[in-house]
Amino acid sequence: MTDRNNDSRENGIHTDFLEKMTYSDYLDLDRLLSSQKPLSDHHDEMLFIIIHQVSELWMKLILHEIQSAIQAIHNGKLSEAFKMLARVKKTQKQIIAAWDVLSTLTPSEYIEFRDKLGQASGFQSYQYRLIEFSLGYKTSHALKIYQQNPVIYQQLLEAYRAPGLYDAAIQALDRAGLPINPEILERDFSEPYEADASVEKAWLKVYENIDQYWSLYELAEKLVDIEDFLQQWRFRHMKTVERIIGHKTGTGGSSGVGYLKKVLDHYFFPELWNLRTKI
Repeated sequence: MTDRNNDSRENGIHTDFLEKMTYSDYLDLDRLLSSQKPLSDHHDEMLFIIIHQVSELWMKLILHEIQSAIQAIHNGKLSEAFKMLARVKKTQKQIIAAWDVLSTLTPSEYIEFRDKLGQASGFQSYQYRLIEFSLGYKTSHALKIYQQNPVIYQQLLEAYRAPGLYDAAIQALDRAGLPINPEILERDFSEPYEADASVEKAWLKVYENIDQYWSLYELAEKLVDIEDFLQQWRFRHMKTVERIIGHKTGTGGSSGVGYLKKVLDHYFFPELWNLRTKI
């Protein structure tokens, strides 16, 4: 019988880390794994904290990829953007799956520590707001939540005023010679995007001439993927909240399920959905 402790194939494994960086050092695991600080002694609060922390980490990656994709599109490097946007979709799947884990929390369990949250709420996630801003959904009232933190507020304000992913895509349509309403190209990017006939006509031409506009066609489908999965995330969020707290007001003061149902009706890239009826 082979002694696995003396397996000659593993003689190269490093074991001396007195002066070398370890896996734990690289990932800063001591700080990461000590960041879960329940405010109650209830067993399930650990689940609640970890799910939300993990989701924030995934959102950090989503923002990293979307912001890089915007820059790549501006620079005409669509192939690079496709890889980044494909990664966003895969990451979104992870966040959606997280709701399945959180939904193991029952109303009776959550009520045992809910009061400890005070007015803290996922509604206040500034990374989620940055994702919305980067996709063109700009809401000025949300900025007020973050005024107590100048660094975060400035970051949000810059994203609020900046062109988003869809703006970059529309500019790519214009560079390809597809006529776009100049008011859309020069619009105030702090305003929520609204559907425009010239943009829809341009996308329709792309879908009707796939061979001629293959890269733009692929870009459009990447955008549809992201919106599709974001709406799935929103739906699973809404159903998980409804399953755990019903129609109670959220800890942050929102209407809870009512608010989450309302945002399901919003479209980030409306023309890409409208044209499906017309093709």
